[in-house]
Amino acid sequence: MRAACACLHFGEEPPITGSGGSGTIFFTGCTLKCSFCQNWQVSRCGEGGELSEDDLAGIYLRLQEQGAENLNIVTGTQFAPGILAALGLARSRGLTLPMVWNCSGYETTETVALLAGSVSFFLPDLKTLDAGFAREHFHAADYPERAAAAVLAMVEARPLAWRGETPVQGVIVRHLVLPGRLKETRETLAWFSSTLSGRALLSLMFQYTPIPGQQPAAPFDRMTTAEEHEAALVMLEELGIDDGYFQEPVPDSGWLPDFRRPRPFSSGLSRMVWHHRDGPPR
Repeated sequence: MRAACACLHFGEEPPITGSGGSGTIFFTGCTLKCSFCQNWQVSRCGEGGELSEDDLAGIYLRLQEQGAENLNIVTGTQFAPGILAALGLARSRGLTLPMVWNCSGYETTETVALLAGSVSFFLPDLKTLDAGFAREHFHAADYPERAAAAVLAMVEARPLAWRGETPVQGVIVRHLVLPGRLKETRETLAWFSSTLSGRALLSLMFQYTPIPGQQPAAPFDRMTTAEEHEAALVMLEELGIDDGYFQEPVPDSGWLPDFRRPRPFSSGLSRMVWHHRDGPPR
């Protein structure tokens, strides 16, 4: 396995962040090749160091010692068997944290079944239901059908459960609003409303940010506008979606991670626990 870093992350959805921060581990690689990935150094360029199952179990336990609310596995699909084996090792050594599976949505239903007994929250993206857009920007024309099937399998495997007004397990579906692509947002939200209402939570995100130095083509050379933000919120009202979360627009690129730095995120967003350039955890 390979991973770039582990940290307490304070920028996730409220039930994931909690009060202590989410114990986020950024794994190297991804099942997609999104042209606008904010974690491109990790997903496309191989930033990260090798980890054995024992190493990873040690990171899990270190996150617990630092007060993490959960283990947040980011783009770990390509290492799923090792991630679960490390979880078993850590459980035998006193780990009690729940696991969050934070993914692109491009999963097989077989992988979801493999994870079902170990994951408390599934946190998949649902990026688009347009096969042409997925082919052009993710190099995966089958993304819509794969992601829809995976999300439905996740909802079946982990139904929402609550403690008071706080969800303690379930599925939170993320959708990132893209500049100039409100058509994709409407299609995705309409599918969520008709298929997942009352069965999952929605997280509507407005953090799209052009990657400095990569010169994306229009409309991806800009952030979303205030008008696009308002239009997306109107869609929520029109479609009757009121269970979940929406993000305020991100004002600039200062939040973008740089995984080559000892502290990839700003101090306000995270607290580092391990970085691959420090070597395997001891």
